[in-house]
Amino acid sequence: MPSPPPETRLAGLPLGGIRYFERIGSTSDEAAAWLKQGCPDLALVIADAQTAGRGRAGRKWFTPPGAGLAFSLVLRAGDAIRQLLAQGNTARLNGLGALAVCQALQEQHSLPAQIKWPNDVIVNGRKLAGVLAEAHWLGSELSAVVLGIGINLAPPSVPPPDWDTLNPHPFPATCVEAETGTPIDRWALLHAVLRNVLAWRERMMDDDFLRAWEANLAFRDQQVWVYPPGSVTRPKAVRLLGLGADGSLRVQDESGGQVTLQAGEIHQANPPLGGFRLRPVDSAEK
Repeated sequence: MPSPPPETRLAGLPLGGIRYFERIGSTSDEAAAWLKQGCPDLALVIADAQTAGRGRAGRKWFTPPGAGLAFSLVLRAGDAIRQLLAQGNTARLNGLGALAVCQALQEQHSLPAQIKWPNDVIVNGRKLAGVLAEAHWLGSELSAVVLGIGINLAPPSVPPPDWDTLNPHPFPATCVEAETGTPIDRWALLHAVLRNVLAWRERMMDDDFLRAWEANLAFRDQQVWVYPPGSVTRPKAVRLLGLGADGSLRVQDESGGQVTLQAGEIHQANPPLGGFRLRPVDSAEK
């Protein structure tokens, strides 16, 4: 990645400023510090390498030099974001980033990208990108959301098996180049992701946003294991139905009843769950 990034490669996007770093702890930490200094809406922090990148559930995010996209975007609290946070609804904020990445990969590289609820992007069953949305407050007033996104581009971006032994991710990782077989123009992909974030930002409360997210949801109408938050030993076998209005996950349990999950970890049931048979789901329930 050249330093600094050519402004022309992100031309046409109404960004509030760009800070580029060859090496940094975390782009989201830098964006939060910039926010305290009064940065404008759509301020963007990009790094070629991170030493303290992080993901959901306390996981670390692997960002070696020259191999991935790591960036954080400051979203000042507009009407849609205020409405979501007033409801205690952060799921749609993670969905915003995941949908933007998913659609960018489909548009730019024709990849069968899908969203693994709540905030990962996978291709062919392998994790390729992650999203972390963090709300920032000034006293009791919502100030902004920092939307952090990491995308594996080249093979060195795929973490080694012993990268995060304390909190390993259940899905194997991949990268865009491995899935396409061609080198990736990272600036073109970044432009596409940001363009999609902007397109959906003020529409997060709309039904069409939820429909687009659900249309790209991985494992829909399939059997999966769901682990409750913080648990690695007590999974529940369910069929994944879709999304609730707040971005929660709708599933069908073994008794045939529908359950809504606000948090948890999904593991694909591969091989299929032995001895577990769920009744067919009516099309109206999907």
